[in-house]
Amino acid sequence: MAIKQYAVIGLGRFGTSIARRLYEAGQEVLGIDINEESVEDAEPYVTHGAIADSTEEKALTALGIKNFDCVIVAIGDDLQASILTVMLLKNLGIKKVIAKAMSKRHGQVLEAIGTNWIIYPERDMGERVANQLLSPNVLDYIKLSKDYNIEEIMVPTKMVGKNLRDLNIRAKYNVSIIALIRNSEIIVSPSPEELLQNEDLLITIGNRDDLAKFSGLE
Repeated sequence: MAIKQYAVIGLGRFGTSIARRLYEAGQEVLGIDINEESVEDAEPYVTHGAIADSTEEKALTALGIKNFDCVIVAIGDDLQASILTVMLLKNLGIKKVIAKAMSKRHGQVLEAIGTNWIIYPERDMGERVANQLLSPNVLDYIKLSKDYNIEEIMVPTKMVGKNLRDLNIRAKYNVSIIALIRNSEIIVSPSPEELLQNEDLLITIGNRDDLAKFSGLE
């Protein structure tokens, strides 16, 4: 994995969790917060920590923010600071800005000023919990669009011991198997002759309705 430079602005629980995952993956991470205590708490999970007001252009410029591949704005309840920070980043020429939105209206403003990716943590987690309750066999998913998902589905019991060719999943269920996970090993584009085993996890892609039907199989 190529090493990139990330800056995370706002080191609350959400921002720190992002910074920690990136740092553990070997990436360069600059953590920024206006609160000294927040920066100190996040220091074990970032390459560098900085106390700065992200709504001040001079502060961001002094930190060399223009050199970063991606900036994540994870500012919590201060909507004004969140919006002003994103505006400054876009004006400074940052190509990829990701921002946390606290509400639909907040998200609409972030979108209007050019945010590349808007995250709604509470809404997204609520959807994830609901999907898990409705489809217990779906262990995780990535929403690609309004209609399509990538989902990690526990192999249906009736498919264990059968190969992908005979099961003909794409034709029968309109769902494609792009990989499977077996004993923590990922098998990408599994062979049609691959026999499915108990506790295999299928990485699937398809229409959400088709995936829901497939994940409901016993």
